[in-house]
Amino acid sequence: MFLRYFATVGLLGVCAAVFASPRPTVAAEPTAKRSPRSESAKAKRAEPVGKPYVYKTVGQRALRLYVVSPPDAKPSDSRPAIVFFHGGGWVGGAPTQFDHLAEHLASRGMVAVQVEYRLLDRKGNAPPICCIQDAKSAMRWVRAHAGELGIDPNRIAAGGGSAGGHLAAFVGMVEGMDDPGDDPAVSPKANAMVLFNPVFDNGPKGWGNQRVGDRYRAFSPAHNVTPDDPPAIVFLGTEDKLIPVETAKEFGRAMKQAGVRCEVLLYEGQGHGFFNYGRSGGEYYRKTLEAADKFLTSLGWLPRQDSSEKQ
Repeated sequence: MFLRYFATVGLLGVCAAVFASPRPTVAAEPTAKRSPRSESAKAKRAEPVGKPYVYKTVGQRALRLYVVSPPDAKPSDSRPAIVFFHGGGWVGGAPTQFDHLAEHLASRGMVAVQVEYRLLDRKGNAPPICCIQDAKSAMRWVRAHAGELGIDPNRIAAGGGSAGGHLAAFVGMVEGMDDPGDDPAVSPKANAMVLFNPVFDNGPKGWGNQRVGDRYRAFSPAHNVTPDDPPAIVFLGTEDKLIPVETAKEFGRAMKQAGVRCEVLLYEGQGHGFFNYGRSGGEYYRKTLEAADKFLTSLGWLPRQDSSEKQ
């Protein structure tokens, strides 16, 4: 009955978009190649940095992801990668949120990807099924094209903030809600998670429950902790009005009890979105960037830096 419900909802289309195409598209010819720019040019951006590819077509709409590769990258490389999902409550936001972090990680030898995904209607209460489907499709596309992008398919992290943090945690931890057009032979599972104030608890007292109701266990990463989950780092401000500190702590405890590495970093006095570039003069952007870099370095995904090399 449960599966039948989601099949029906998927056919009706719960997003502010029309039906998905039968299969994800292969990489489209990029319309432009964007490269890192000066700080003055970075101030306002209409489009994400990186090389755009179409990863899926939904009706007449081409959904894109943007790949930022290291300057010396080659298709024959086997580099780690991270796929970012922007925040915005599943109803807003754009894949420019992690421009600066993507550029930093590319400068450190990692391939960074930012994903455009379908958004929900602000006026409705539909669950984020299409957002999840697109997140899984994007992960599958990156893994399927690892050989072309110089990526190690076994070292693909998922990162995101707020609702994007939910998507990043979902592709790392939760089964199901795949796009019917996806190739099930390609895994969408992340190998690590970098989560910025993620709304990963959608239970009765968590964020987003008004959209998922009593079906929260199918949507909520915090209710799907298992021993095969990937290692994670979680960033949260102690004054976040959407995510209680105890929610993050409980998530960390559950992960550790399952034998999964999970670091929960709390930032005193900081609210939701504190980590974004430009907030607080960039202080917490730099602090969280350094912690994320350290976490990925500890996994052996980034080379160790001398203190003189650190930003």
